[in-house]
Amino acid sequence: MAVFYDQLNRGVNLPSVPKRIISVVPSQTELLFYLGLDKEVVGITKFCIHPEDKFKTTIKVGGTKQLNTQLIKELKPDLIIANKEENEQSQIEELMTVCPVWISDISNLDEALDMITKVGEMVNYQKEAQLLKAKISRLFSQLVIRSENLRVAYLIWRKPYMVAGKYTFIDDLLQKCGLINAFDEGRYPEVTSEMLIDTTPDVVLLSSEPYPFTQKHIDEFKSMLPNSQIILVDGELFSWYGNRLLHAPDYFKQLIDRIIG
Repeated sequence: MAVFYDQLNRGVNLPSVPKRIISVVPSQTELLFYLGLDKEVVGITKFCIHPEDKFKTTIKVGGTKQLNTQLIKELKPDLIIANKEENEQSQIEELMTVCPVWISDISNLDEALDMITKVGEMVNYQKEAQLLKAKISRLFSQLVIRSENLRVAYLIWRKPYMVAGKYTFIDDLLQKCGLINAFDEGRYPEVTSEMLIDTTPDVVLLSSEPYPFTQKHIDEFKSMLPNSQIILVDGELFSWYGNRLLHAPDYFKQLIDRIIG
């Protein structure tokens, strides 16, 4: 029996290469399909929207925080791949009685690359995972930081306003762009309009997820922060930590050029 350590340093015992996998984390679901697993993935969440063709045809087991544990049991998985932050602890603990559960815990790019490597080893796609890790690393190494000491508020929610704070994956990617997080207390703190005004960020980034900010919200923030740049950004490229990272450096370059000019 092989033992694979997850990112909580838990030993996950697998008697053989898993053949029935349920992924309850969108970015890791996409990663599994990217690596080449097809028939092995038997269940995903309703938020695992990439790749589109797999989303349409694979059984949905609920949302990331509202899993249908009975359906998961009926699918008889031999491995579940979860995440400490994206899934509810009580549900994951219940699923640990069903089959082995491998849990990721990611707050920076290095941990994302470590996850890719470890998942690849666990599902017997080591070569593909190593190639992906190397390509992502190379692309990020080519990202030129144009430091202007610009302070950024990255909004992830509305009513109440919530921002991505320090020690989050989003924060680490902001740093890769040479941007300074305007909020350094808490991982995802709630903030008021008064707090945003007092902080006076140079740039406000409105994420497309988990709250779907759109063009209509730009006016709301412009009236609040008339001297700040207000920009809509692709939340997937700031918060998905699988193969979607291949597209992030080029997107960040364009974003930096747009902000700095």
